[in-house]
Amino acid sequence: MLVMSNLYGTLNELLVKLFNDILHIEEQALKCDQFQNLSISEIHVLEAIGLEEARNMSSVARDLNITIGTLTIAINNLLRKGYVIRQRSEEDRRIVLISLTEKGKEAFRHHAEFHEEMINTTISKLSEEEKRVLVSALENISNYFKEKYNLKNSKAKSEKTN
Repeated sequence: MLVMSNLYGTLNELLVKLFNDILHIEEQALKCDQFQNLSISEIHVLEAIGLEEARNMSSVARDLNITIGTLTIAINNLLRKGYVIRQRSEEDRRIVLISLTEKGKEAFRHHAEFHEEMINTTISKLSEEEKRVLVSALENISNYFKEKYNLKNSKAKSEKTN
């Protein structure tokens, strides 16, 4: 059991290291030949657009917690690389819709497989009670950051645990 004086240092080290490790591992997972021209930021834009119907720029920017200007720069790069399609809405020409090309959908699925493997490996040796405790602790940490730093609720893609 941890002594309280070590608790802060241990948790801080674990959280910072875990965050950095996940970002590094995620970058490395993208470095397969097929998607090596994508950055982590760009794959997260693809993830926000999703596999369903075309989405408007405003809703994607809101989900990513970025400005439309920042999203426009990312979309321009993704267009040039062949991962997204940008078109005007037929109903309202002021609305810009974005969707994934087949290449974008392949990158999306590749990234989703990475996350699925990461989560499955993480929870594979945990009991049901440990899974519930982990989810509860992570929700508490997430809620703290949202409240403390006035973060908007981003679109969560959650799945029920068994």
